[in-house]
Amino acid sequence: MDENPAVHQEMVTTPEEQPRPNPVGCNKYRRLLLVVISIALFAAVLGLGVYSHLQKTADPWTSKWKSAAPPCLSPACLRASEHFSVSMDPFSRPCDYFLFACGTEGSSTNKGRHRVKGLSNEDSGELDKKREVRTGGLVRMRKERDVQENSDGRLVKFPDRKTALLKTIKEILEAPEEGVSTSAAEQKAKKYFKTCMDAESPKKEGSKPFLTLLRQLGGWAVSNGWNQTDFNTTLGLLMGQYSTFPFFSVYVGSDPGEEEMGSSQHYIQIDEPHFQFPIDWNSKTQKSKASTQYLRPFYMSCGQYLDLLGVPSSETTQHCGLYMSLSTTLALATAPLRYRLSQNLLYYRITIQDLQTLAPAIDWLACLQATFQPLPISQSDLVLVHNLPYITHMSETISKWQVQHEVMGTGPLHTYMIFSLLHTLIPALDSRFYQTLRNFSIATGDTQEEIPRWLRCVQQTERGFDTLLSHAIRERHAQKEAEELIDDVYSSLKKKLTELNWRDNRSSGFILNKTKSLNPRLSTKTNNLSHTELNHLYAEVVLSEEDFFSNYLQMLLLEQKSRSRLLSHGTQTDGLSITPSISGNDIIIPVGMFVSPFFHSSYPRALNYGTLGSLIAKDLLHLLLPEIYTQANNPESESMCIWSHYLSVTKGPGRVSTPSLSPSKQQEVWVQYSALQVALDAYKMSFMRYPADSSLSGLSYIHLFLSSFTKVTCDADSYHEFMPFEPSFLVTVLCSNSGFCPKPLTCVNKSQSYPREMCQSRMLH
Repeated sequence: MDENPAVHQEMVTTPEEQPRPNPVGCNKYRRLLLVVISIALFAAVLGLGVYSHLQKTADPWTSKWKSAAPPCLSPACLRASEHFSVSMDPFSRPCDYFLFACGTEGSSTNKGRHRVKGLSNEDSGELDKKREVRTGGLVRMRKERDVQENSDGRLVKFPDRKTALLKTIKEILEAPEEGVSTSAAEQKAKKYFKTCMDAESPKKEGSKPFLTLLRQLGGWAVSNGWNQTDFNTTLGLLMGQYSTFPFFSVYVGSDPGEEEMGSSQHYIQIDEPHFQFPIDWNSKTQKSKASTQYLRPFYMSCGQYLDLLGVPSSETTQHCGLYMSLSTTLALATAPLRYRLSQNLLYYRITIQDLQTLAPAIDWLACLQATFQPLPISQSDLVLVHNLPYITHMSETISKWQVQHEVMGTGPLHTYMIFSLLHTLIPALDSRFYQTLRNFSIATGDTQEEIPRWLRCVQQTERGFDTLLSHAIRERHAQKEAEELIDDVYSSLKKKLTELNWRDNRSSGFILNKTKSLNPRLSTKTNNLSHTELNHLYAEVVLSEEDFFSNYLQMLLLEQKSRSRLLSHGTQTDGLSITPSISGNDIIIPVGMFVSPFFHSSYPRALNYGTLGSLIAKDLLHLLLPEIYTQANNPESESMCIWSHYLSVTKGPGRVSTPSLSPSKQQEVWVQYSALQVALDAYKMSFMRYPADSSLSGLSYIHLFLSSFTKVTCDADSYHEFMPFEPSFLVTVLCSNSGFCPKPLTCVNKSQSYPREMCQSRMLH
């Protein structure tokens, strides 16, 4: 009947039946009890001490990452704080935060914020590679959209990565010289930039510098002063001393097929030239032709150039007509990159001797020797050709025109080369030449705003002094902190990959072994040069205090030496790039990425890892993405999970079907979310090593990290356009999966709420 007989028995025992106490036994038991109590108290005190010590030392992340951090008051931090406001705070308006569109400063009244971008079908243009083309100093760049903070409280936007790098270079070139601490090489770079910025000097000289150079080259038929110079001699001179390639372009690069095998050998590469006018491609006939609507503006610009050079108008019709005719004839054999790729026309291997047989009008050995002097170029050297049909067509055209016009003395081939040289030198001439080029660009549909002079001068200085500038950026901006960030991000990335669910052991072994064998490092060997070595590298450069034209010619010679170094040593100054690349067994992280506002050694690490850490993680994932996405199950399932939750939150859970995402958008959702996880885990690694950090605006560590990620993804992420929703929603997903967020993302007075758990990943826990 009784559930506990022992208890019941104790309760019913009478006093008479209880045994009498033994005094000796009681004392013994009392002493034993005191010992036990003492041991227990000591253990409790020791346990509390150990627990307290572990809380303080073993896991500082858990105890501090939600804490308010001391403010960073360095000048760089004060500038960085202008990029953040309450509108970027994922916890001030949690129900609206993930819905705001980038660029609206988080306005909850933003129209169309529920718009879902790109539900199905691949955009045909996504796979096309964009090529940056230099046209006489004109570089097509995205318009700067920095919004400076003003009286109405608008937020300062992050610039794109290229603009941030160029602004950093400008600051270096404009910085006052600090006596003996400024190297001779840096002084030369600053002198070049200063003379470039002086717009009055070229204006005073007019066309005189170019005409003087033209006489040194033997004149031209346009002014009836041509010395009938040899075609190939002139071509080799233009290629070697003036970085001018009229009939084909020449550069140095590796073979992607060999790179996959771990080789980093570089080859001379020969490609189509850049034509001054747009070219139409007929996909049915698979032929090119010059856009007829732009031929008249092209002809008119030719006449304007001749007028600026003092050529009588009576000579314009004949010579501009021949120039246009030769240009359009050469353009017939060009082909867009996607067609050449489909026809296996890229990276065609051929010896210089065999190329001479197929395209005999060019003295290939002499011209390439001039381009890469003093290197020993031989007939047996391999070159990579990217459109052999064009090269043979070009050779045949030159041969025909030489025969047809030799007797007439009109020299259209020589005139064509001189016009090419003119376009190379336009940045160093009177601004009227540049304006003529600009007017023609507008006539061909170029709607880009004119590039400011400082930007053109920075780009020109970079072309000649890239090694020096890369060294200067590393010295000023990217030292120990940069290398630690790279190591942390890559370690976290490898951890992420080990957690993926691979489709078979062979695939997982190959990819995981590849990531282990790759060595991420900051920029290239040239960044380890001392000031003495840099001074020696630029020792032969002699610059004028006032004559920018002669300085520009010196810059072209520096560019030629850089090409020769790249071919001979197989290394180049990748420091002024803005995206990582794989070279052999190395992942090159360009030092040009480590510039403000994305990175600074005095920034809170939460800011560095949230901005640049996440960008590097995305770049690395994109480098490895083709292999990861096809061999692992997680990317597709995780991206679709996040997408379905987004639709559930924005459109309601009662949807009949889930709109599909194109494969490219599925990939990007996974890359973006994985990059957020990787960067956060990397920051945690850093915090565990150094359990102290600063912050901005009184934000906690994690608070600043998440705000930094969203801000940089909105403003400066080149992949943002491929996302089907705003990046802020990824913070919502992250916060629903963990206790990382300082406040729960719940909605007050709203009918909808976030799912408690979304698309979990072991990395979050």
